[in-house]
Amino acid sequence: MTQDEAVHRNYRIAIASDHAAVPERQALIDYLRAEGHEVSDFGSEPGEAVDYPDQAALVSRAVVSGEADRGILICGTGLGVCMAANKVDGIRAATVHDTFTAEMARRHNDANVACMGARVHAAAAICRMADVFLDSPFDGGRHAGRVDKIMALEQDAPVSS
Repeated sequence: MTQDEAVHRNYRIAIASDHAAVPERQALIDYLRAEGHEVSDFGSEPGEAVDYPDQAALVSRAVVSGEADRGILICGTGLGVCMAANKVDGIRAATVHDTFTAEMARRHNDANVACMGARVHAAAAICRMADVFLDSPFDGGRHAGRVDKIMALEQDAPVSS
């Protein structure tokens, strides 16, 4: 992604993690606040065991309600929080594994929640992926129709060709 393609602005970000990712979540929050973003922390406290679907629901509902522009969820792998988040109408969550998948989640899928794994990535990598996720625009065009089809599935509507 070139500098011209990046869309840098300050976002309202809802973040949560389960107990597997407390240090990584706290490092990400510190990083994002230093970058000028407004961060709402819905995560667990150190030593507090929580169920990741509950954390995913809090972040997803904040995004859908408009309280947050984007959401970031962190668990051990990023998979569980992603599955849970995608059960909330209006959420397009993507498990991102590197900066390329973080960028494509935005550019092609208009993802509004990024999910990451603390047992897969160090805090520095999570911060880099979050940067790319936040700075990448949605390309629209042919991708907009595909996103519309994804959203139609929530309503059990027929997907038009």
